[in-house]
Amino acid sequence: MVEIANIFEVSLDELVKGEKAVIQGAVISDEQLHRVLRKSMSYEYKSRISICGIPLVHIHFGRGKKVAKGIIALGNIAIGVISVGGLAVGIISLGGLALGLLTLAGLAVGILALGGMSVGYIALGGLAIGIYACGGFAIASHMAIGGGAIGHIAIGASASGDYCLQGSNFSNAEILRFLKSIPESIPHWILQLFS
Repeated sequence: MVEIANIFEVSLDELVKGEKAVIQGAVISDEQLHRVLRKSMSYEYKSRISICGIPLVHIHFGRGKKVAKGIIALGNIAIGVISVGGLAVGIISLGGLALGLLTLAGLAVGILALGGMSVGYIALGGLAIGIYACGGFAIASHMAIGGGAIGHIAIGASASGDYCLQGSNFSNAEILRFLKSIPESIPHWILQLFS
């Protein structure tokens, strides 16, 4: 009978009498309860597939410093080729603060940075700082476009630089004419952008 009860994963009372056994609840302390709650407030997943020992997908969210490291990483802190998190570091990064080649964040730092405040080779955002910058306020070493624009070439309502087009509501044709009038060479991709 014991073996049959083990096979069916039931108690002997339930096997013989058909009655389910009532299990008394355990008493736990407040600290144990808080420990269980803290543990249940986090989530972690690592895919079984890995490349060079790095998980293809790693997800790690919860209270505190939860770091996700994977090819695709999602977490409080995410480090990966594609990363999404409060702090994201990777080739393609999205988050509150993102660092990488292509970044989209509140504060974005990268080659192509898009965000509330962005710093990069090409920066687009409320405050944009870079080689080429476009935003509400743009500061650039080469070309700045925005409400306030400071750069070697500056286009905007308030423009300051060596070559300035100051004002607002310019058409693409007007900007293109202005850029072609500059004696220095303008990168072809910028001229294509306005043509």
